[in-house]
Amino acid sequence: MTAGIADVAGNVEIVRRRIGQAAVQAGRDPDEVLLVAVTKTRPVEAILAAYQAGIRHFGENRVEEGREKIPAVNVALAGLPVTWHMIGHIQSRKAQPAVAYFDYIHSVDRIKIAHRLSNFAHQLGRTIPVLLECNISGESTKFGFDLVGWERDHKRREAFFAAVAEILALPGLVVQGLMTMAPVTDNAEKVRPVFASLRTLLERLREHFPAADWRHLSMGMSDDFEVAVEEGATMVRIGRAIFEGT
Repeated sequence: MTAGIADVAGNVEIVRRRIGQAAVQAGRDPDEVLLVAVTKTRPVEAILAAYQAGIRHFGENRVEEGREKIPAVNVALAGLPVTWHMIGHIQSRKAQPAVAYFDYIHSVDRIKIAHRLSNFAHQLGRTIPVLLECNISGESTKFGFDLVGWERDHKRREAFFAAVAEILALPGLVVQGLMTMAPVTDNAEKVRPVFASLRTLLERLREHFPAADWRHLSMGMSDDFEVAVEEGATMVRIGRAIFEGT
């Protein structure tokens, strides 16, 4: 159940405090971490409550849901600043509305969708910042470039680097980093290696493609965002902890 307006504000404060504590623990500046409120299944009223609590970045998992809610929220905000993040898997046939409605895309998980997004961005005269989604854990239920064991698997790593080179050359897209989803677990420490691996991969990409802008690591959700921050996350995607509490 979605919390009331006062509860959402309190939850946002708690989440921000926890992000800050995790950042300080890792010797980082808390301001380096962007909080993206995940609004999947949440009504417009809940999104506006989060906005009142200071949230300016919102993430949707489904293009069709965002296509319905984003205009309603934007109208209610009457021109106030807001940034919409597409954080879920994008089917090829939904690439056009993804580009039309969202400001940032976290889930470029294959070359084909990168080309589709690029084509529609060009048609709409837009330039979209994107992240490359990486499947570090190897779970079959996760989307993303297959990068399980990339540190030891030379062929897998080189195949990914070749895909990155192709995507970096596409017009209309600006690659700004990587995204991953860790396995669901009741012990966040178990997923620390996943986050550490993504951070190391980003470092390797910075070396291999020094002209690109590798500023972001989008990783960490309600159950594991503190570990993600400790391992270098610059974007955390939080839904339940904001809208339902911890």
